[in-house]
Amino acid sequence: MIEDVLKQLSSLPVFWIYISLFFFSFIENVFPPSPSDLVVVIGGSIVSQGAIHFIPTLIVTTLGSLLGFMTLYFVGSQLDKKIIRAGKIKYISVKALDKAENWFNKYGYFVILINRFLPGTRSVISLFSGLSGLAVKRTILLAGISAFVWNSIIIYLGMLFGDNVEAVDGYLTSYSNIVLILTGVAAVIALIMYFIKKRRRGN
Repeated sequence: MIEDVLKQLSSLPVFWIYISLFFFSFIENVFPPSPSDLVVVIGGSIVSQGAIHFIPTLIVTTLGSLLGFMTLYFVGSQLDKKIIRAGKIKYISVKALDKAENWFNKYGYFVILINRFLPGTRSVISLFSGLSGLAVKRTILLAGISAFVWNSIIIYLGMLFGDNVEAVDGYLTSYSNIVLILTGVAAVIALIMYFIKKRRRGN
């Protein structure tokens, strides 16, 4: 399958290769899960073949990732203003949202900075950035840096491994699984701590 994607993408005119890389980078944030990281790695492999160049590939993938992030940021900002705080979603209380937003206002910018390194949570982070009303300019800057660094790494890996994209895909899959497990463990610990504190207050 990976070889087929590589062949199909490599056979496109240069302009459409860049458009495809931009599209997959964008869509990954808006409609997860999608194989955008793998496609970007394949883009790196095509760079190693000399069909396209590193800098334009990095630019289009970073712009696609950033635009996808900010699309959900905007959706989150509108949900907060027009739906949640208007009481249209009954199972999400404004009080609970305020607590989540307070946490995100405290740590959110750091989370945005590392969001590309947290597969499986990227869309949630971008949505919550909008829900929490984080500053647009600062959010764009940090999300852009995160996408730039991450895409630089995986494009380089695609260039380094050339046609052996399956190896990079295996590494990325293992990395994603480890991150998801650690995120799940952290969430469970946070919930336990929350209930312990709540019980102590009740006493």
